[in-house]
Amino acid sequence: MTRFPAHFAHEGIWEGKYRHLAVDGTEEGRFRSRVTCEFPQKDGVIYRQTTELWTPEGAYSKAGFDGLDRGDHLFYDSPTFHGRSWETEGGHLMLNLIRKDEPGAYFVELIIMGEGGKHRARTWHWFKDGQIYRRTLCEESRVV
Repeated sequence: MTRFPAHFAHEGIWEGKYRHLAVDGTEEGRFRSRVTCEFPQKDGVIYRQTTELWTPEGAYSKAGFDGLDRGDHLFYDSPTFHGRSWETEGGHLMLNLIRKDEPGAYFVELIIMGEGGKHRARTWHWFKDGQIYRRTLCEESRVV
Protein backbone atom coordinates (compact mmCIF):
# COMPACT_ATOMS: atom_id res chain seq x y z
CA MET A 1 0.00 0.00 0.00
CA THR A 2 1.62 3.26 -1.08
CA ARG A 3 -0.99 5.63 0.35
CA PHE A 4 -1.15 6.06 4.12
CA PRO A 5 2.02 4.06 4.89
CA ALA A 6 2.11 5.15 8.55
CA HIS A 7 -1.49 3.99 9.02
CA PHE A 8 -0.76 0.69 7.31
CA ALA A 9 2.20 0.06 9.66
CA HIS A 10 -0.34 -0.39 12.50
CA GLU A 11 -2.04 -3.39 10.88
CA GLY A 12 -2.50 -6.24 13.35
CA ILE A 13 -3.73 -6.88 16.87
CA TRP A 14 -2.55 -4.71 19.76
CA GLU A 15 -2.98 -5.42 23.46
CA GLY A 16 -2.32 -3.06 26.29
CA LYS A 17 -3.88 -0.70 28.78
CA TYR A 18 -5.77 2.59 28.70
CA ARG A 19 -5.87 5.05 31.59
CA HIS A 20 -8.20 8.06 31.73
CA LEU A 21 -6.79 10.91 33.84
CA ALA A 22 -8.52 14.07 35.03
CA VAL A 23 -6.65 17.34 34.44
CA ASP A 24 -5.24 17.15 37.99
CA GLY A 25 -3.81 13.66 37.26
CA THR A 26 -6.45 11.72 39.22
CA GLU A 27 -7.19 8.38 37.56
CA GLU A 28 -10.77 8.23 36.26
CA GLY A 29 -10.69 4.80 34.67
CA ARG A 30 -8.43 1.92 33.73
CA PHE A 31 -8.99 -0.65 31.01
CA ARG A 32 -7.23 -3.63 29.50
CA SER A 33 -7.46 -3.35 25.71
CA ARG A 34 -7.33 -5.35 22.52
CA VAL A 35 -7.36 -3.28 19.32
CA THR A 36 -7.58 -4.89 15.89
CA CYS A 37 -6.46 -2.73 12.95
CA GLU A 38 -7.37 -4.00 9.48
CA PHE A 39 -7.14 -2.64 5.94
CA PRO A 40 -9.91 -4.33 3.93
CA GLN A 41 -9.78 -1.86 0.99
CA LYS A 42 -13.27 -2.98 0.01
CA ASP A 43 -16.44 -0.97 -0.66
CA GLY A 44 -14.52 2.27 -0.07
CA VAL A 45 -13.32 1.21 3.40
CA ILE A 46 -9.56 1.66 3.70
CA TYR A 47 -9.28 1.09 7.47
CA ARG A 48 -11.28 -0.83 10.06
CA GLN A 49 -10.70 -0.78 13.81
CA THR A 50 -12.30 -2.95 16.47
CA THR A 51 -11.63 -2.06 20.10
CA GLU A 52 -12.34 -4.38 23.01
CA LEU A 53 -12.04 -3.09 26.58
CA TRP A 54 -12.17 -4.81 29.96
CA THR A 55 -12.42 -3.01 33.30
CA PRO A 56 -10.67 -4.36 36.42
CA GLU A 57 -14.14 -5.44 37.60
CA GLY A 58 -14.59 -7.57 34.46
CA ALA A 59 -17.01 -5.37 32.48
CA TYR A 60 -16.52 -5.77 28.72
CA SER A 61 -17.26 -3.52 25.76
CA LYS A 62 -16.63 -3.79 22.05
CA ALA A 63 -16.91 -1.12 19.36
CA GLY A 64 -15.71 -0.66 15.82
CA PHE A 65 -15.46 1.92 13.09
CA ASP A 66 -14.34 2.26 9.47
CA GLY A 67 -12.06 4.79 7.80
CA LEU A 68 -12.73 6.15 4.31
CA ASP A 69 -10.09 7.66 1.99
CA ARG A 70 -10.55 11.44 1.69
CA GLY A 71 -7.34 12.30 -0.16
CA ASP A 72 -4.85 13.44 2.46
CA HIS A 73 -6.72 11.91 5.42
CA LEU A 74 -9.03 9.10 6.52
CA PHE A 75 -12.56 10.06 7.51
CA TYR A 76 -14.52 8.31 10.29
CA ASP A 77 -18.21 8.40 11.15
CA SER A 78 -19.35 6.10 13.96
CA PRO A 79 -22.32 6.20 16.34
CA THR A 80 -20.24 8.01 18.99
CA PHE A 81 -17.87 10.26 16.98
CA HIS A 82 -16.84 11.58 13.59
CA GLY A 83 -13.54 13.04 12.45
CA ARG A 84 -10.34 12.33 10.62
CA SER A 85 -6.78 11.05 10.85
CA TRP A 86 -3.66 12.00 8.95
CA GLU A 87 0.07 11.27 8.95
CA THR A 88 2.85 13.60 10.05
CA GLU A 89 6.11 13.90 8.12
CA GLY A 90 7.72 11.81 10.88
CA GLY A 91 5.29 8.92 10.34
CA HIS A 92 3.11 9.55 13.41
CA LEU A 93 -0.68 9.45 13.30
CA MET A 94 -2.88 12.36 14.35
CA LEU A 95 -6.64 12.15 14.88
CA ASN A 96 -9.24 14.81 15.57
CA LEU A 97 -12.50 13.19 16.66
CA ILE A 98 -15.68 15.06 17.58
CA ARG A 99 -17.95 13.28 20.04
CA LYS A 100 -21.58 12.77 19.01
CA ASP A 101 -22.53 11.34 22.39
CA GLU A 102 -21.09 14.29 24.35
CA PRO A 103 -22.17 17.66 22.89
CA GLY A 104 -19.33 20.17 22.77
CA ALA A 105 -16.66 17.48 23.33
CA TYR A 106 -13.83 16.31 21.10
CA PHE A 107 -10.40 14.78 21.46
CA VAL A 108 -7.11 14.97 19.64
CA GLU A 109 -5.02 11.80 19.55
CA LEU A 110 -1.35 11.21 18.76
CA ILE A 111 -0.12 7.68 17.99
CA ILE A 112 3.61 7.02 18.02
CA MET A 113 5.04 3.68 16.90
CA GLY A 114 8.25 2.54 18.60
CA GLU A 115 11.24 1.45 16.56
CA GLY A 116 10.73 -2.08 15.26
CA GLY A 117 6.94 -1.74 15.12
CA LYS A 118 6.18 -3.91 18.15
CA HIS A 119 5.07 -1.20 20.61
CA ARG A 120 3.11 2.02 20.36
CA ALA A 121 1.95 4.85 22.60
CA ARG A 122 -1.27 6.79 22.21
CA THR A 123 -2.29 9.97 23.99
CA TRP A 124 -5.72 11.58 23.81
CA HIS A 125 -6.41 15.15 24.89
CA TRP A 126 -10.13 15.64 25.63
CA PHE A 127 -11.76 19.08 25.36
CA LYS A 128 -15.29 20.23 26.11
CA ASP A 129 -16.50 23.73 25.31
CA GLY A 130 -12.88 24.68 24.56
CA GLN A 131 -11.38 23.49 27.86
CA ILE A 132 -9.30 20.39 28.49
CA TYR A 133 -10.94 18.00 30.94
CA ARG A 134 -9.23 14.61 30.49
CA ARG A 135 -6.20 12.86 29.08
CA THR A 136 -6.03 9.22 28.06
CA LEU A 137 -2.75 7.34 28.05
CA CYS A 138 -2.44 4.08 26.09
CA GLU A 139 0.47 1.67 25.97
CA GLU A 140 0.11 -1.21 23.52
CA SER A 141 2.15 -4.10 22.13
CA ARG A 142 1.54 -5.89 18.85
CA VAL A 143 0.52 -9.52 19.44
CA VAL A 144 -0.25 -10.45 15.81
